[in-house]
Amino acid sequence: MRIDVLTLFPEMVRAPLETSMMRKARERGAVRLFVHDLRDWAEGKHHVADDRPFGGGPGMVLKPEPIFRAVDELLGPGGARSRGPGVEFILLAPQGRTLTQQVAADLARRHWLVLLCGHYEGVDERVRQALVTDEISIGDYVLTGGELAALVLIDAVVRLLPGVLAEGAAEQDSFASGLLEGPQYTRPRVYRGMAVPEILLSGDHGAVARWRREQALLRTLERRPDLLERAELTPEDRRFLAQAAARLGRNRLPV
Repeated sequence: MRIDVLTLFPEMVRAPLETSMMRKARERGAVRLFVHDLRDWAEGKHHVADDRPFGGGPGMVLKPEPIFRAVDELLGPGGARSRGPGVEFILLAPQGRTLTQQVAADLARRHWLVLLCGHYEGVDERVRQALVTDEISIGDYVLTGGELAALVLIDAVVRLLPGVLAEGAAEQDSFASGLLEGPQYTRPRVYRGMAVPEILLSGDHGAVARWRREQALLRTLERRPDLLERAELTPEDRRFLAQAAARLGRNRLPV
């Protein structure tokens, strides 16, 4: 996969992409990451990439010219809409669809993502009309710019690429199966009077798998019962949830 980030503040983006899992993903050849300063495509002595909005109002708006020039150089004339289906030009913006694990999994199947970090009051609407193929938000709140949102999206997508994590690791994450992940333990077996559940020390892999599934169901029921409406549940799962709901004093399940 290739990912390009277009931003007014490349220093905000570059450092995190050189550490931890992102650095390993790049070294293993799973992803190529490029960060571009939009001012490189701006004209004039000061390379100004933003301007006051027509009609008045507070704040500044990203100008269309630097963005179109950047996309023309990266993708060719016509921008994202002239490329194949594996290319996505994504604007990080509060108006976009919410980033979920399923959205990240879908994007992980693309071969090229170009991420535009909005800033100030946003971008000129003509960028949306002619270039943007998708808009993504990381939640119902507003950030100063799209740089942090871009990093969140990159992390969520790259960790799903083949060869980045240990085999099967991503399938155990919260939301991967529609449920929250259950509790995890490591050494020591007892710490400050708190012991690791005996089932995890039994060596019975089937029993451990059942316990982990039940703990994931229980944690989801307690903390995010809305997720159960979309989760793939077996008859055994539903029986366990019914019993757990009764113990918690809940009259009915959201499934």
